[in-house]
Amino acid sequence: MKDVTVGGQAVIEGVMMKSPKGWAVAVRNPDGEIIIKSEKFKKQSVISKIPVIRGFFILFETLWLGMKAIDFSSKVVFKEEKSSPWSLALSLFLALIIGISLFIILPLYMTRLTGYLMEIVSTNSFIFNFVDGIIRIFVFIGYVVIISMWSQMKRIFAYHGAEHKTINAFESGEQLIAENIQKYSRLHVRCGTSFIFIVLIISILVFSMIPSSWNFLLKAVSRIVLLPVIAGVSYEILKLSAKWQNNFLGRIIIFPGLGFQKITTKEPDSSQIEVACEALKAVLSFSEKEKESNA
Repeated sequence: MKDVTVGGQAVIEGVMMKSPKGWAVAVRNPDGEIIIKSEKFKKQSVISKIPVIRGFFILFETLWLGMKAIDFSSKVVFKEEKSSPWSLALSLFLALIIGISLFIILPLYMTRLTGYLMEIVSTNSFIFNFVDGIIRIFVFIGYVVIISMWSQMKRIFAYHGAEHKTINAFESGEQLIAENIQKYSRLHVRCGTSFIFIVLIISILVFSMIPSSWNFLLKAVSRIVLLPVIAGVSYEILKLSAKWQNNFLGRIIIFPGLGFQKITTKEPDSSQIEVACEALKAVLSFSEKEKESNA
């Protein structure tokens, strides 16, 4: 089972795990019980196997599953009413709008203002996009630091740590019990945080091809249009960095993301690890059942 690639996400009082066969989310309710929801994927898309192109579609799928997992966790924890697919789609759309505004439009506007003070920024395409990229990185860091001050987010970050520890233990062939899992690192090379940092760096290189003479609107639209390309390339680099993590180049690629994970993850307690463990077992059951049916 170690050959199964597993990823995950922290949610409200729980963890979502995803494999090529399906996904599962485990959440601890106010009574202390662990409630699990799992779904098997109907069929793996051909697109998910095409290098570069698959990156954007996998990212969108992950965002969609993440919204479903968060929605499920909020129902379990806060006993909210069932959400419709349309409300989930609207939430995802609004999240994308906020993300684009905060991490594309705002840095671009701040870079434009910088160009009024430093002429080289407004006339040199590479310098303009380099400054834009640096501002984007600082905006992202500031955003994460601010939300990390929220008490509920601290618990989500602890579940994030539990997710990583559990996956690290699984990939090391460890028996999935809290005592064994606790000794593993709360950092992981395939984390979404590492992916975001790769996206930020690749975006500087890709956006540098946009002429500095273009107006603000064209620059903003071109950045949005190029997002699938950036996501696709970044995904492939993330996969390679996981394979190369023990050599010099791999360590350079993963270093920023691993460092930033020290903010986006916290050390979990045994009860949080137990929840992550249940989510992982649920998602691994899809592969186990398929293996049994083919035996």
